[in-house]
Amino acid sequence: MQIVVLAGGIGGARFLAGVRAYARGAGAQVTAVVNVGDDIRLHGLRICPDLDSVMYHLGGAADPERGWGRAGETWAVKDELAAYGAEPTWFGLGDRDIATHLVRTTMLDAGYPLSAVTEALCARWQPGVRLLPATDDRMETHVVVDLDGERRAVHFQEWWVRYRGDLPTHRFVFVGAESAKPAAGVLKAIGSADAVLVAPSNPVVSIAPILAVPEIRDALVGGPAPVVGVAPIIGGRPVRGMADRCLAALDVPCTAEAVGGMYGARSGSGILDGWLVDDTDAGAEVPGVRVGSAPLWMTDEKATAEMARAALELM
Repeated sequence: MQIVVLAGGIGGARFLAGVRAYARGAGAQVTAVVNVGDDIRLHGLRICPDLDSVMYHLGGAADPERGWGRAGETWAVKDELAAYGAEPTWFGLGDRDIATHLVRTTMLDAGYPLSAVTEALCARWQPGVRLLPATDDRMETHVVVDLDGERRAVHFQEWWVRYRGDLPTHRFVFVGAESAKPAAGVLKAIGSADAVLVAPSNPVVSIAPILAVPEIRDALVGGPAPVVGVAPIIGGRPVRGMADRCLAALDVPCTAEAVGGMYGARSGSGILDGWLVDDTDAGAEVPGVRVGSAPLWMTDEKATAEMARAALELM
């Protein structure tokens, strides 16, 4: 069995750990197509937060307390940059993490595509699933906000890390998405999949950038594999992160039902065949989509593997 998972962020990383556990028991193989809209270049380095979050988490190197970055991290370089007054000061790079960014940037500058670089980095961490960036092309999520008395666009990282999303926010723009091509291996993975799962990641800034790559959306809509999503909202609250603020900017209610409707039915103009919500939200309806319920709190890997099983049973 071939399973493709669309994922981003810490929620996506944790869900993938459960899918990996399920797959090992079922003799299945897993490919993760990961958001790159969060990517940014700082201090001359290419930083891929979602790819690294997934790689570190599945490779056993993630900080369990912060939920992101490397365990045992130190911050000497960050302190030195601050002493020089080097901007931006609002984004901190850990010493261990910088090594990853140095290797990535060196390979990218040598002409390797991001998909090949990601494969090389994963050779160290052995995540147990195949990690693919959604695209090898430049694509960034920018946020249109009111700031300093004017309407302007800022990079998603600045919106969230610097301002904590606490700005009047109007829309999210996926710069470069319309011309972006799927990364090497993405279309083949979707085309040969027996199932595609949409992780309980932020639907606006983790999953939507993946779907904004036209050929990826087309492959999901027209492909043979059923597409089942897992709700990132439980009882009207996001499982993690800032999904509520992102949804509010789009005037979408922060409910599992509304997010399912945002993705839409594949029989219409959307992508979903099935939608898994938490038992708290049982009874939610998404027109044209099979809706099921199960416990969705990712308390441990076993519980998350059961989530994956429940999602696959909706096929």
